[in-house]
Amino acid sequence: MRHGHWSAVLLVTSMLVTTAAHGETLNGALAAAYSNSQTLNAARAQLRATDENVPQAKAGLRPRVSGTASAQASRSRTTRGDNLPSSEARTGSLGVGIELNQTLFDGFRTPNNVAAARAQVLASQENLANSEQNVLLDAATAYMNVVRDRRIAALRQQNLGFLQEQVRAARARFEVGEGTRTDVAQAEAEQALATATLNNALAAVASSEATYYDVIGEAADDLAPARPPARSIPGSVTNAFSISQKEHPAILATLHAVDAAAFQVKSAEGSLLPQLGVTASVQNQYGLNETDPSSLPGVQVQTQNQVSTTVGAQLTIPIYQGGLVSSQIRQQKEVLGQRRIEVDGTRDQVRAAVATAWAEYQAAQANIVGYSAQVDAARLALSGVIEERNVGQRTTLDVLNAQADVITAQILLVGSQRDEVVAGYALLSATGRLRAAALGLTNDPYKPEEHFQAVEDKWFGLRTPDGR
Repeated sequence: MRHGHWSAVLLVTSMLVTTAAHGETLNGALAAAYSNSQTLNAARAQLRATDENVPQAKAGLRPRVSGTASAQASRSRTTRGDNLPSSEARTGSLGVGIELNQTLFDGFRTPNNVAAARAQVLASQENLANSEQNVLLDAATAYMNVVRDRRIAALRQQNLGFLQEQVRAARARFEVGEGTRTDVAQAEAEQALATATLNNALAAVASSEATYYDVIGEAADDLAPARPPARSIPGSVTNAFSISQKEHPAILATLHAVDAAAFQVKSAEGSLLPQLGVTASVQNQYGLNETDPSSLPGVQVQTQNQVSTTVGAQLTIPIYQGGLVSSQIRQQKEVLGQRRIEVDGTRDQVRAAVATAWAEYQAAQANIVGYSAQVDAARLALSGVIEERNVGQRTTLDVLNAQADVITAQILLVGSQRDEVVAGYALLSATGRLRAAALGLTNDPYKPEEHFQAVEDKWFGLRTPDGR
C-alpha cells in the first residue's frame, strides 16, 4: 500500500477514535461560539455605540457652560509740529468670564429625539438578538457538518477495506480457476474509485473543520453525535407561525424602527415651533491705560477692574426657512412609510423561513426512517449476494453492486441525521427562540440593558462603563 494511502487510513482511524471519545458536545460548541464569535462581539459593540444616542439626544435641553478669556494691547504715538514734544500712549486689557446657555423650549424636538433614540436602542437590541440566532445556527450547522463529513469519511474507509478484500478474493479465485480476469478488473476498478471518493471525503472533512474553527473559534477535536432540540420545537407549523410573528427579533426590530421614525417626524415638525432660551455670563475685565511713558514712570498710568453680569432671554419664531424644514418633514414621513413596509416584508420572510424549516425538519425525520430501513435491507441483501457468489450463483459484479447500495444508503442516512439536527435548530431560529439563555448555554449571558442603564443619564465622563 502506498504512503499516501496509509496516511488516509491513519487519518480516518484517528477520526473514529476521537468520535468514540465524544469530548465535545453540540451545546458546548454553541456556548463557545456565543463567547468567541467576532460577528457577535462586533454587534455588541455596535449596540453599545447606539446606546450613546440617548444621552446625546438629552443634551438638547441640558445647559452648556463655557469659559471665556480675552486679551488686547495697543500702542500709539502722536507727533506734533512746531517743535512741540510728541506723546505716546499704550493700553491693555485682560478679561476672563463664564457663559451659560440654556434652552428652555425647542418645539418638543429634544423629547422626540430622546424617544426616537430609545426606540433605536430597542431595535438594535433586537438586531443583536437576531445576530445571536444567526451565529448559533451557523455554529450548529458547522458542528453537524464536521460530524457528518467525518462519518462519511469513515464509511468510505470501511468501503475501501471491503473492496480491498474483494480484490484479494477475486485474485485468489482467478488463480485457482474459479473466476475470470474480468472479475478481478471489476473489483480493482471499484477499489480505485473508492480510493478517489475517500480522498474527496477527507477534503470535505478538512473544509468543514476549517469552517468550524472560523465559526466556533476553536478546533474541532472529538465531536459527539447530537440530537435536535425537540422539546423546544413547536408542536405544529401553525403554532410555529404564531410564535414567530410575536417573538422573532427581526420583526420586533422593524417595529421599533417604525416607532423611531414616527418620533423623528415629530422632531422635524418641531422645527416650525418657537424656541426659547436664556443666556447668562459673568465677566471680569482688567484694563491699563498709560499716557506719555517718557515722563516719570507710573505717574500717568490708569488701571481699572470691572466685573459685569449679564442675563438675557431670546425667543425665536420661525417664519420661513427656504423650504428646508418642509422638505425634511416630508422626507421623514417617507422614511416612516418605508419602515412600515419593511415590517410587512420581514413578517413574510420570517413566515417563509418557518415554513421552509418545518418542511425540512419533517422531511429529514421521514428520511431517517426510510434510509435506516434501506441500510438494513441493503446489508441483508449484501450478505445474501456474498453467500450466493460463494456457491457460484452470483458474480463479483453482483457483490460490488450490493456493496455500493450499502454505502450509498449509509451515506444518505448520515446526511439525513445531520439534516434533522440542522433543520431543528433552523426551525427554532425561525420562531425566534434560538437564544443562548433559552438553551441554557451559559450562566452569564450578555445583558445589553446593563450598558444602556449605565450611560442613559450620564452627564459627563470620558471613560466607558467597562473602564476604557
